[in-house]
Amino acid sequence: MIAEDDYALLDSGDGKKLERFGPYVLARPCSQAAWKPCMPESVWQKAHATFDRAEGNQWHNRSALPAEWTVKASDVIFKLSGTDFGHLGIFPEQRAQWLWIQETVRKAITERQRPLQVLNLFAYSGGATLAAALGGAEVCHLDASKGMVQWARENATLNKLQDHPIRWIVDDAHKFLCREIKRERRYDAVILDPPTFGRGQNNEMYKIEKDLPETLSLCRQLLSPEPLFILLSAHTPGYTPVVLEHVLGQAVAGLGGSFASGEMLLTGAPEALSTPCGAYVRWMK
Repeated sequence: MIAEDDYALLDSGDGKKLERFGPYVLARPCSQAAWKPCMPESVWQKAHATFDRAEGNQWHNRSALPAEWTVKASDVIFKLSGTDFGHLGIFPEQRAQWLWIQETVRKAITERQRPLQVLNLFAYSGGATLAAALGGAEVCHLDASKGMVQWARENATLNKLQDHPIRWIVDDAHKFLCREIKRERRYDAVILDPPTFGRGQNNEMYKIEKDLPETLSLCRQLLSPEPLFILLSAHTPGYTPVVLEHVLGQAVAGLGGSFASGEMLLTGAPEALSTPCGAYVRWMK
């Protein structure tokens, strides 16, 4: 069950979603919303701002939003800002995963009576990093974007985690993983949300359909003798829960354990139809 917080999906349909982030209501594209909206158009027209990809990735009434504001989602505080690509600095479909990470990490630390090492790849603004840290884990946060790593560090400060043991890394994922293997560093848990397409710090190219199996193979080599979990999520069209479970299952073949997978959903108002935004799979040893 997702805790009540500053985010809510208010409605969706006709390829759009209407969301509340704290006091601000935004309308943004959502290709999965193939149905008709439940609310009348008059409700949508009251949104503080809208983002339209059909008109060349443009915000309308962006001036109604502050340059920055904060929200709390699943016990994690985020700084939000309307970017030129329509993103805000948070993926609220991950809320259930953040709660699961906190609870799983906290329970494992209590049982093992030792620090837990967590690696978060393609870590964006740090939702999973901060969830693991709030659970008590020591975390390595990696993203190829220097700006996003700085954003995540600001989020850590908002959550009073500025002094928590978090390593902040700006690097290409595969280069970093290979160096960690050579250093014989090990992690009890790995979290990753790879992009459909991305570029590393030095223009290295990442394509999920080509590179994900290698990414997972490298992650397996970094698992500690007592691994806890691998959490893989993706927003790539066609990468369903079954696809992710097969890919991860091959990567951890022979290690035993169990799997749980499903769609990541935007939820909120009782009358709002839950809206899928990607998929996840969790392997638990």
